[in-house]
Order: sequence, then C-alpha cells, then structure tokens
Amino acid sequence: MSKFGELINAEIPVLIDFYTEWNEQSIAMHEVIRDVAAALGDKAKVIKIDVDKNQELADALRIKGVPTLMIYKSGQMVWRQAGELDANSIITLVQEQVQ
Repeated sequence: MSKFGELINAEIPVLIDFYTEWNEQSIAMHEVIRDVAAALGDKAKVIKIDVDKNQELADALRIKGVPTLMIYKSGQMVWRQAGELDANSIITLVQEQVQ
C-alpha cells in the first residue's frame, strides 16, 4: 500500500477508478475514463485499479461497489462517489481541484 501513498501524493489531482472486469457498470466506465484522461492531459493523473487484484487496498478504502471514483489532492481524498458518471461531470470535478 506504500505504492498507493506515492500515487496519491502528487501535486496535481489524482482521479482513481476502482473497477472489476466482470461488472457491467465498470466496463461501461472504461471509455468514459479514457475520455477523461485525454481531456485532462497532464493537468491530472488518471489511474484505474482492479479491486479483484488489489483486495487489500479495496478493503482498506472500504470499496463496496464498483465503479467507485475518487479524487485525491496532495495525499488527501477530496471527492468520492460510487456508480457511473459522465465524462463532463468527472472532468469538471477534477478541474475544480487544479490550481
């Protein structure tokens, strides 16, 4: 989990998509997250984490449903939501954290 700490301690916002390969909503979000990453460019990091392969982290963060999206800024979680969201809403939320 120390690697996770390194990921979220970035100066720029970090959007994390917790997903599984077998959940329809998670699969539907793949393209949305790709679009978000393309739109944000180097203004934010976009990371996908498979909860099945990272069960200890998912348990520690109390991930109950997928997809779960989180935004971290300087190591602190500033936003979290479970379920699907459209790309424009996610981009707006991340851009609010850009200084």
